[in-house]
Amino acid sequence: MTDEAPLRRRDAPESAGDGPHAVPPGPSSGGSEAVPLTAPRDGTPAPVESADDLAEVVARMAAGTGPVAVDAERASGYRYTQRAYLVQLRRAGAGTVLIDPLPLDDLRTLDAALADTEWVLHAASQDLPCLAELGMKPRRLFDTELAARLAGFERVGLAALTEQLLGFSLEKHHSAADWSTRPLPESWLTYAALDVELLTDLRDLLAAELDRQGKAAWAAEEFAALVAGADRPPRVRADPWRRTSGIHRVRGARAQARVRALWYARDGIAARRDTAPGRVLPDSAIVAAAEADPKDERTLLAISGFGGRSVRRLAKIWLDALDQARALPDEALPVNQPVEGPPPPHRWAERDPVAAARLARCRQVVVGTAETYRLPPENLISPDFIRRLAWSPPDDISARTVSDTLRGFGARNWQVGLIAEQLAAVLPAPATEAG
Repeated sequence: MTDEAPLRRRDAPESAGDGPHAVPPGPSSGGSEAVPLTAPRDGTPAPVESADDLAEVVARMAAGTGPVAVDAERASGYRYTQRAYLVQLRRAGAGTVLIDPLPLDDLRTLDAALADTEWVLHAASQDLPCLAELGMKPRRLFDTELAARLAGFERVGLAALTEQLLGFSLEKHHSAADWSTRPLPESWLTYAALDVELLTDLRDLLAAELDRQGKAAWAAEEFAALVAGADRPPRVRADPWRRTSGIHRVRGARAQARVRALWYARDGIAARRDTAPGRVLPDSAIVAAAEADPKDERTLLAISGFGGRSVRRLAKIWLDALDQARALPDEALPVNQPVEGPPPPHRWAERDPVAAARLARCRQVVVGTAETYRLPPENLISPDFIRRLAWSPPDDISARTVSDTLRGFGARNWQVGLIAEQLAAVLPAPATEAG
């Protein structure tokens, strides 16, 4: 470790990456603004949509050199699934490629061509699942967002890092677009191409900074964990309807049954339409109907959220769902499921004051260690791991048993090495408190 402040921007940026861009001003130029990056250096390519064009891209990428920048665009908030609607890649010697996966069977041939190549992604955990659906999984990766967190950067978005480290500004106004739109507008394709334009440049600078701070091995562990889980199916939540926003206002098992019935009715429609559930019926409308328990169409449609034409057309489905909830016998009503792990921290003081004090001491260790190493506390160690450790510590508290416990939760070796001994020291109650 070093006491020097982490790198914030390159002192004298050269032309970025594997081709020419205007040289951005250095930080010594007196607060000058970053240079807007509005077009890829090689122009915006047309999306690849055929097997023949994909084969040509595969050959180009295989012949390229160095890491490959990878990104994917989904239609979150518009579609039911989280599939990729556009895949972007850039590699030195191969240029930038945009791939429309909809008309293609999969991208396994591209994956095979990149098998020995390091992938560079930003916030990799967001894109790895949808890439895995296409048959693409990295064997090695570098996550620029995670690297920036470990290096102590306060702003870790792609646009922020590009501006801080490379002196270029990226527009992010299409980030929440409906990428299932066809044909994709040219301005969207340019935006997508720019997302991979400078990723390898960021990778090199962040790798150097991590190495300078002595954190390269930490990052390597984190990246390896991302690779290991890249094609892991998402965890299926028990009772997903309980995550309905505002459900805390719904009192009583019968009213909760109405939430459940409406939630599953909406989910079925959303899945069939491949539409985001909230675009079929907002959570607020489900909660309001569960509270009001309308028994006819006129009363239902008077509830906020049910007035739109598309929602009105589904009135019979909503009323049928409410009828089903109303007809349930008491034994079929929702019951509170036993919570796995410790209770919410705000209840600890009432349920177990000793555990609450233990959690407070552990949190002090986490915050202090995170400040020492210039890390976000949640990247130093998962808050859930700390809660579980504090709620139910090992019977025999020692650095070894705490280390084993944290590893059992899924903590990385570097995290355990930084914090286990200190946690073991504060888990037992101080003598004054114990007395």
